Amino acid sequence: MSSLYIKDSLALIDFTRSYHSSIEELLNSDDFRSFLKVFIADLKEKDSELYKWLCADMEDGEVLDSVIGTLQFLTVISLDRNQYIKEEDRPILLKLVERAYHFWRNMHRYSLIYSNSEHGLLLSNFLMADMHYNETILSFYRMIQEKLQGTPNNVYRQLQAGTNGSLFLTRFNIGISGKYQSLNKAYMIQKVMMRSPIIINLKHNKRIGTFTETDVDPFREEYDYSDYMCFPIYVGTSMVYVYFHKDFTASAIGLANLFEFVGFNELRDKPDAIILFGINDDKNETVYYYDQENDVYIGKISYMPIIEYFGYFKKMALTLHNLIMIKKGYLPIHGAMLNLYMKDRSRKGVCLMGDSGAGKSETIEALNRIGSEIERQELIFDDMGTMYINEKGEVVCVGTEIGAFVRLDDLDSASAYKDLDRSIFFNPGNTNSRVITPASPYKMVTSEHKVDIFLYANNYDDKKGINIINDVDEAKKIYIAGKRFALGTTNEKGLSTTYFANPFGPMQEKDKCSAIIDKVFNALNRNGVLLGEIYTNLGLKNKGDGGIDVAAKELLELIKN
Repeated sequence: MSSLYIKDSLALIDFTRSYHSSIEELLNSDDFRSFLKVFIADLKEKDSELYKWLCADMEDGEVLDSVIGTLQFLTVISLDRNQYIKEEDRPILLKLVERAYHFWRNMHRYSLIYSNSEHGLLLSNFLMADMHYNETILSFYRMIQEKLQGTPNNVYRQLQAGTNGSLFLTRFNIGISGKYQSLNKAYMIQKVMMRSPIIINLKHNKRIGTFTETDVDPFREEYDYSDYMCFPIYVGTSMVYVYFHKDFTASAIGLANLFEFVGFNELRDKPDAIILFGINDDKNETVYYYDQENDVYIGKISYMPIIEYFGYFKKMALTLHNLIMIKKGYLPIHGAMLNLYMKDRSRKGVCLMGDSGAGKSETIEALNRIGSEIERQELIFDDMGTMYINEKGEVVCVGTEIGAFVRLDDLDSASAYKDLDRSIFFNPGNTNSRVITPASPYKMVTSEHKVDIFLYANNYDDKKGINIINDVDEAKKIYIAGKRFALGTTNEKGLSTTYFANPFGPMQEKDKCSAIIDKVFNALNRNGVLLGEIYTNLGLKNKGDGGIDVAAKELLELIKN
């Protein structure tokens, strides 16, 4: 029985069911046979001439036996005895091998190791097992390739030939009684290994629509959750269990770079929120529900082709966290915050607010370019944070993510690739391509950071620089209106408005959020925090001819003075 699961461009290898530690074992395995079937089917669709040569006068089963037999023969003959392969067949066989190798490497490949099987690999062997598998695949390809070309290689590239990463999973019984016990069929991810940089090419590269509240509990205990895995994460201080269908593993791996992973010993019986991602319910829903009896938020995203985009994972997690914060009386901020430590030893907490594409990340990048007076920066959050009044009466912010999920188009080339070896890239080269890079330690992200400057990122006006607004009510209207010129990062286009520039919680809970906004803005005014607009010009056709740099320079002057 094959331990290889292939769905479209995803390949999951269950090391617990079977593990191939040698080339001979691999060639004789059901896994290799399953891969060949998929590869030949792809060949038939995309390269009819190569397919016809391979399958001439043979049935499908005979083709598989013929290919495996040829490869077995090539593994045992020496390099100098390759005359047993016809001279005219060698180039096309080599082309076939190269094609199969690249077909495999272009898939999103992850090994799975389960800890509750007596035949399973122990956690101590977790990394070594995957490393050895990678070496086996690479050695297999290299041996066949050199024998077909007739000479050894002069250049050897140690590529990710086996997997892009590995997941170590174990049983975990959720502590919520009743219907939620059916989730215990899903395995909990205990450890993650990634061979970064990881490049993920998916069919979709933008999020469509918003997450809406439902009065009907979306959880169904009769669903079979055995095909799901659970990724436990901290979203800010909220513990969220993300149950996802295995078909979305390629996207889900991004959670490890963006959010703090919950260690197995830290898991709680009852999380703050549960996300059900890729539910086969024949619906097209992205909804959430508050289970009052168990005091837990449930987010559900139906199994649909369009959700094969990491933004659905990220924004559902942030929406549920924000709803939890609003319930506590805190204010979710869609924006970015950083602490700027100046060379004169002063520190300023700068918070920029705005919806997707407003220019928050770009302003931070511009400060990096021009800020010679800046000693260092601390990024507290790059997309979503929480603002509240602490016991001292200060307005402070905490973050939600340890990484940054940003558009490659919004970064200069140096910034995009400075953390290349730790990054996950989504659809590079396409519109709205993204990268997830580690940004800040979790302890720092979730600590309180005092706010000194709080600006709304305006990307639609042709003004330049910064406009400080002393009337708190006038300023509040601008923030609540949430205007921006949509740049196509979602399904919106043109000038749009979103309540408090935040469709992930505040928009759904306007009444509750309105009272919190009044309270927080009054405190901002009392504490002398600077309010106003920063004009990024990013929504203009020519992006304001360097308007982002003008804005960054004025912000720097504001901080210095």
